[in-house]
Amino acid sequence: MTPATRFALALLVALPLLAADSLTERGVAAFEQGRYIEAGRLLADALKADPNDDHARTFLALSRAATGHCAEAVPDLADRFDKSSNPDLSRLAGLALAQCYVTQSQCDKAVPVALRLEEKDPDDADVLYQAARVHMKAFNDVTRRMFEKTPASYRVNQLSAEIFETQNRFTEAAAEYRKAIAKNPRALNLHFRLGRALLLESHDPQALALAEKEFEAELALDAGDAAAEFQIGQILNAQSKADEALPHFEKALALSPDFAEAALAVGKLRVQAKQYAEAIPLLEHVVVLEPRNEPGHYTLMLAYRNSGQMDKARREQDVLQKLQHPPEGEFTDFLKRLGEGTPAK
Repeated sequence: MTPATRFALALLVALPLLAADSLTERGVAAFEQGRYIEAGRLLADALKADPNDDHARTFLALSRAATGHCAEAVPDLADRFDKSSNPDLSRLAGLALAQCYVTQSQCDKAVPVALRLEEKDPDDADVLYQAARVHMKAFNDVTRRMFEKTPASYRVNQLSAEIFETQNRFTEAAAEYRKAIAKNPRALNLHFRLGRALLLESHDPQALALAEKEFEAELALDAGDAAAEFQIGQILNAQSKADEALPHFEKALALSPDFAEAALAVGKLRVQAKQYAEAIPLLEHVVVLEPRNEPGHYTLMLAYRNSGQMDKARREQDVLQKLQHPPEGEFTDFLKRLGEGTPAK
């Protein structure tokens, strides 16, 4: 069974009431049962009888795709994807069209179809699955060409490192980033990615020190890199150097005012310092930027509670309880009591 067949079988739509045993109805029934050649014959006859039969035209094209005749199917699939007034038929045609383009090694045509499918049905599992397949195929094709055409490029090492990262092979990733840096010391983002790979591999003191140097090297190339500033702050904070970390978090936030993680980091340190008036606007900004940010809501709840704003603290507590799985044990009791205590001194 071809991929196009799998899509068609999985995504069949309900037909409107048709005349009993009409050619279209019989053709679709044959298609549903996997008799694609017979379905194609019946649907072709149905289309001759009524050239405006949307279901017949769509399922005829699907039958052709299912039997490996994508070259013949593509024109009608493209037409039905663009012009069908039935959204289910348009979706079916688009899914099969994208698959046919991939089968024909025409990812340049498949990608726009996948993007349009996502725009029309952004939460549809089949659409997202097909889009993922299309994008992976496009990525693999370009990667292969890159390795074949520019094997000595630092970009090959960079991409190799990024692939290793996705596989959690951080030692190999760091080695590839170092090779890329050796080839192009002025390239942006390489030092940052190396620093991050080092942190992902280990948080021991040596790894923290090496990663900090890489983030500093990135800032030497690009002083406006908010992410590098933030990472240095994270390292210093992990070393219990909150006073040294704070300026880096603040600078990251100044460089990128909608950097939610930086705003949260500054907000947490302000809460720890009992500077609630300064912390609350930052934390409110965090939960506006990221409404599902649990640490943001939790820290904001603390800030409200400790500053005596009990109604707002309870509101954040309610948000947290909706976001979280039902908590258990002592933390449950802690959350229940949190909105009811007296402000901290």
